[in-house]
Amino acid sequence: MNTYHLSDLEIEPEKKGSDRYIKISYPLRYGRFNEIRTREHIFRFTLNGEIKTIQGSSGGWLETAEWLKRTAGNDWAYFSAGGYNGAYNYTGEYYIPCLDYQTNTIFGYGKFESMEVRNAFDAWRSLRQKLDGIDTGDLPEPVASLIDRILRMNSKNLEKRGKELHDIIGGPVSVLPPDTRHVEYDVIPVTIADGCLYNCGFCRVKSGMGFKTRTRESITGQLHALKRFYGRDLINYHSVFFGQHDALFAGIDTIAYAAEKSFEILDIEKSIMKEPRLFMFGSVDSVLRADTPLLDMLNNLPFFTAINIGLESGDPNTLALLKKPLSAQKIQSAFSRLIEINRNFSNIEISANFVIGDGLPDTHLPSILSLTRSQLDHFYPKGDIYLSPLEDIGSKERLLAGFNAFKTLCRLPAYLYLIQRL
Repeated sequence: MNTYHLSDLEIEPEKKGSDRYIKISYPLRYGRFNEIRTREHIFRFTLNGEIKTIQGSSGGWLETAEWLKRTAGNDWAYFSAGGYNGAYNYTGEYYIPCLDYQTNTIFGYGKFESMEVRNAFDAWRSLRQKLDGIDTGDLPEPVASLIDRILRMNSKNLEKRGKELHDIIGGPVSVLPPDTRHVEYDVIPVTIADGCLYNCGFCRVKSGMGFKTRTRESITGQLHALKRFYGRDLINYHSVFFGQHDALFAGIDTIAYAAEKSFEILDIEKSIMKEPRLFMFGSVDSVLRADTPLLDMLNNLPFFTAINIGLESGDPNTLALLKKPLSAQKIQSAFSRLIEINRNFSNIEISANFVIGDGLPDTHLPSILSLTRSQLDHFYPKGDIYLSPLEDIGSKERLLAGFNAFKTLCRLPAYLYLIQRL
């Protein structure tokens, strides 16, 4: 596609990016998108005309390698380079997503308060005003059509779009599985079960509802509505998140049906992006009851399936403090089971969450190391361990030092879990 010049604007409709998500230390855009460049910023838009990312292109930006990104749910995140090596050590990515969650401030970045970010949003408003003043009558159709779509997606309509997405699936996604970092959190959410088995006392992101599986009619209804919602931009998605907080407990019939219909209705096979993925949360009980037929089904899906399990601790005193209604013995059994599944099923990977923060018993971290080191004979590259900071993180320096000490001894890949919503 050609680049068009209008005054000081460079406009490139339907620019092509990478067709695979790659771990790389410089900004890389994916799929197909629209781009407008000014002297100081690069604005990228979905094929529907929605603003997607804003990136600096001059020395006035905090880092020209960093960017702002808007989600389909109308949230903004700041992707910080974080010193590259440091970011990768802590998160497994070269960029750290910064959101307005207390536990996501552990790296000390107040990006949304910075002058550069405020200027970027001002520049976005100025660009819209400039586009609104352009007579598109004599412009080539691709440019005129793009400007029209961008202008239709004003702040009011973007907010309305975010609400529409949440209405389709039954509410906002309060937290995505940490493994969705592998696709830069670009997932289509489908609710196949509401609520949670445990509703642990410490948790800030669960709905508080009891567990209930959705009907087939609800699932297919969502999928058809989601296909209409994403519209032109559907070709940029190849990954699906099954919500809410314990989709694995929905069982083989519901999961198989939802996976088959997602692949079919969302046209995953036609996506620009390669290597489709399916993400979901699970629980201790759901992973313990995951039998061979369920695992064989997941292993044979056209998706690579990533499941995240909340274990929190292997210490009975910590579990009681967290008000997690499970025994240390059951946590141990679930951990052993996920290790077994990761070794025996090539198209499934199960990760585990544990908590970290101030005020936990001294027996907490040793209990995690007993699972992730003492019971493994060498390092295994499959089955990430995430440490999720509690609301009371205490000293950031002490927390990061504790994480680094744990990571050195752990015999599985270990990262911090930064909450990303949708």
